[in-house]
Amino acid sequence: MSTTPHILIVEDDREISTLVARYLRGNDCRVSIAGDGREMDRLMADSRVDLIILDLMLPGEDGLSICRRLRAASGIPILMLTAKSEEIDRIVGLEIGADDYLAKPFNPRELLARIRAILRRGAATPGRDDEGVRRHAFAGFVLDAGLRQLLNPEGAQVALTGAEFDLLHAMCLRPGRVLSRDQLLDLTQGRAPGPFERSIDVLVSRIRQKIERDPRNPEMIKTIRSGGYLFTPEVIST
Repeated sequence: MSTTPHILIVEDDREISTLVARYLRGNDCRVSIAGDGREMDRLMADSRVDLIILDLMLPGEDGLSICRRLRAASGIPILMLTAKSEEIDRIVGLEIGADDYLAKPFNPRELLARIRAILRRGAATPGRDDEGVRRHAFAGFVLDAGLRQLLNPEGAQVALTGAEFDLLHAMCLRPGRVLSRDQLLDLTQGRAPGPFERSIDVLVSRIRQKIERDPRNPEMIKTIRSGGYLFTPEVIST
């Protein structure tokens, strides 16, 4: 990623997109605006994009469909914009791969803070781990903190979003400890939970689909009633 991140706003409300673009440009971001999915596709074909701000309510192809399509093709970070009444859509969006969400109306400073947090997670320096170790082996899997990738027992790479990687990494660093949802949110995103916060639950569900033999009866990431989550495998860190 270049020093100046390229942010693509996909929003059909021109007043909102213009105001957001002006604020982000004033904070050292390069910004493009698309009013719908087709315009987004044209812009992405012509230029590298570092993060997409995606509104759920769009003409033609809706935001959830676009999010699903983007995630199937790439790991580009996605921050969803939703109305406060769209809690179910927010949860679905996280389930299909969005990295974070923000409800309208929002403070532009909070939007910028979340964008920077997402980009920091995706730009971790190769070969360095915050805790001084780089590779974590568990149950045949290997999580490489330097390369930010997960290999399965057959040696094939498992596709993880940035948010999924950070949550699994936090658990690998703390095996055998019950971690509350608030702790995990702080460890991975550096923010306090909002009302009806479900993002950690959604991320855990997505990770289980990728590492558990039977995601409906998980053995590696256990839910602890009134406690949070427990990462059960033995982890060998080097």
